[in-house]
Amino acid sequence: MRRKPRAAGFSLIEMIVVIAVVGILAGIVAVFIRNPIEGYLAASRRAELTDTADGALLRIARDLRAALPNSVRVTQVGTAYYLEYLPIEDGGRYRAEQTGAAAGDSLDFTSGTDNSFDVLGPTVTAASSQYLVVYNLGLDVASDAWQGGNRRAVTSSGAVANLVFTATGSALPLESPSHRFYLISSPVSYVCDPAAGTVRRYSGYGAPTTTQATSFSSGSNALLANRVKACSIIYQPGASQRLGQLTLWLQLENSEGDNAEQVSLYREVLVNNDA
Repeated sequence: MRRKPRAAGFSLIEMIVVIAVVGILAGIVAVFIRNPIEGYLAASRRAELTDTADGALLRIARDLRAALPNSVRVTQVGTAYYLEYLPIEDGGRYRAEQTGAAAGDSLDFTSGTDNSFDVLGPTVTAASSQYLVVYNLGLDVASDAWQGGNRRAVTSSGAVANLVFTATGSALPLESPSHRFYLISSPVSYVCDPAAGTVRRYSGYGAPTTTQATSFSSGSNALLANRVKACSIIYQPGASQRLGQLTLWLQLENSEGDNAEQVSLYREVLVNNDA
């Protein structure tokens, strides 16, 4: 008599053995792969923080290349640092003397009513929101654009070969040895505030003032970095008055439970103060 074939399949014992073996293998794989995965995730978090911090420092360094000589100033309030400067929009050389034929509009440093001069060389692009500054040394009222002795409001607009500005009744105090002038716009500030965890750029908040701005009720602002844990901004004008040095330090932290990551970036920026 032929036996009936047994149905194919797994017994309960065989399934338990397979599950146990698979569990052991999975545990072994997890032990060996966990550290590389955690290392990769940690490196990704640090890279993100580094990119954010580096981008903020690069933006500050790039902007300061267009800062009016001797206009950079830094103050600290609590743990927050404030960096303010006057941005150059354009500039050139002014006519210092008339031609031999007594022609040309020269800038008169003896008259408080003179309000225009010829631009030597290429035209400059002017706007009524700008200011004219001549020979900014940042030493006193006569040579500091923040205090206004060598600053005048521009009235010209567009590309001009003859620049017109508002006369104040007082002559511009100091002639530039190289007959240079600058057109600047309203101040710009960078604020690093660890309490808020941010680095922000503020602009359009008002005219230059003697006192550095530490609050901004108008204008616009842009977020450059968040997750800021600590920072430092130190400015040294330099003994020669030609090159200043700005030292920036920024520390960012990404706190996610047990996966806290920190990065610190340091940058030195040379500031051209040759007025």
